[in-house]
Amino acid sequence: MAQFEKSVIPIIESVYSGFTSLEKTIADFFIQNTTRMDFSAHSIAQHLYISEASLSRFAQKCGFSGYREFIFHYTESFTEVAHQPTNGTKHILNTYQELLSKSYTLSNDDQMLRIAQLLTEKSQVFVYGFGSSGHACHDIELRLMRIGVNIKAISDSHIMKMNAVLLNKNCVVIGITVSGETTEILQSLKTAKQLGAATVLMTAYNKKVYEEYCDEVLLVAVKEHLENGKAISPQFPILVMFDILYSHFFELDRSKKEALHDYTLKQLRD
Repeated sequence: MAQFEKSVIPIIESVYSGFTSLEKTIADFFIQNTTRMDFSAHSIAQHLYISEASLSRFAQKCGFSGYREFIFHYTESFTEVAHQPTNGTKHILNTYQELLSKSYTLSNDDQMLRIAQLLTEKSQVFVYGFGSSGHACHDIELRLMRIGVNIKAISDSHIMKMNAVLLNKNCVVIGITVSGETTEILQSLKTAKQLGAATVLMTAYNKKVYEEYCDEVLLVAVKEHLENGKAISPQFPILVMFDILYSHFFELDRSKKEALHDYTLKQLRD
């Protein structure tokens, strides 16, 4: 059975775009490091030719009170990686394992329950996304439709704009952009918020500006170049996080959802 540990690496990655050049240098060191060493502020500052104050500011941007708390969590789950040649199969499986571990770190039961409550309370759900995210949207649509959710997946920018006429306080809009930079998705969420809808953003990067128009920012795991689909499907971390959300949602009135799920499956078989 796979063992999962909390790690600060996905936390660093989620705020990476907001770092200064110096802070990115620090982040790169901690993300790429595979060797156990003296992680004291004095030692790392000397190693990177930076000040100890820079390490403190970096740790605070990651959401910690200071470098001491950051390094405590960093070393808590630190395991030395043996450098061994791997074949394609091992590379793929290692990538899946890495993304699963990061998803475990990023998942938050309280947040999942809040979003599940939104899906329960609102009468209409819309899911927006393009490309691989768009494919994930349609998978989410089918999963939730089977248990009675009035949901529509939209992967066309023009339809997203026209869909605004249907938005109101009884709706929840989920926008998916792993990069956090898809203009059409972000603008659609802003519009939805202005019209009174609840808004959820699924992304790999956490930015302060999202708080202005997103009720929830649901972070998904990320790995360099994953969006290019070179190793595994970019949809994978999105669907993993959705599966966690789905499990929380399913537990709200489980018996009713099980009955609806069985009913839809029976209709598909007939």
